Amino acid sequence: MPDLQNKVVLVTGAGAGIGRASALAMAAAGTAVAAADIDLAAAQRTAAEAAGNSRRAIAIEADCGDVASIDAMVARTVAEFGRLDVIVNNAGVTRYAPIMDLTEADWDHIHRVNAKGVFFCLQRAAREMIAQFHRDGSGGRIINIASISGRGYPGASNAAYAASKGAVIALTKTAAQQLGAYSINVNAICPGVTRTELGARNAVARAGERGITVAELQAEQERVIPIGRANQPEDIAAMAVFLASPGARNITGQSYNVDGGLVPS
Repeated sequence: MPDLQNKVVLVTGAGAGIGRASALAMAAAGTAVAAADIDLAAAQRTAAEAAGNSRRAIAIEADCGDVASIDAMVARTVAEFGRLDVIVNNAGVTRYAPIMDLTEADWDHIHRVNAKGVFFCLQRAAREMIAQFHRDGSGGRIINIASISGRGYPGASNAAYAASKGAVIALTKTAAQQLGAYSINVNAICPGVTRTELGARNAVARAGERGITVAELQAEQERVIPIGRANQPEDIAAMAVFLASPGARNITGQSYNVDGGLVPS
């Protein structure tokens, strides 16, 4: 596992799924972890587990669709740890819905967190990283969790979600171009079918609509994945740890599919 000793990592949506797995993987690699989530109790559970690796970890209650909350989240991280080396912009929302069933409220709810939230988390983290670059030359790493839904995957939970994740992919490229001068790497991970709590809720809706069981739906999903299996959250976390590591120092502006070969890059 890459050595990230003495790095400080902030993970949003860290209470469950990919966020939780990323926070724990970062802690195992040697980092201090700020686990942020809108559900403080969930963030506290993740932080407690991360701290069990003899690393320092804190929990932060944060709404990543609210700019003031984002500012407070990053400020708290820096106040506790003195710096911010890596942010994993993982917080996201969705629901299963055909395109003609989506409402204005759905669009606003999804983009508030998935697009607006990712941008302002990135911007606020970059502000700290730019200051670090001027202070000690260190810069930082920004890792955005996008999705293969933003690359045309036909199994997307809904069109608004797909659009929000396409925005994250585009943002990643532009941010990498503009922040590279400050030694800030910006990359995205595009998970494929991943067995998370959010995915499980969507699976119930999909299966119910078709009159099949969730197990049958999941078997269908896995049959079309070339490698023959869905992701576990730890598969995404492993890529996040790599992108935070010294081995990824010259990688920026990229969006990597972790999907078992399901969708071409």
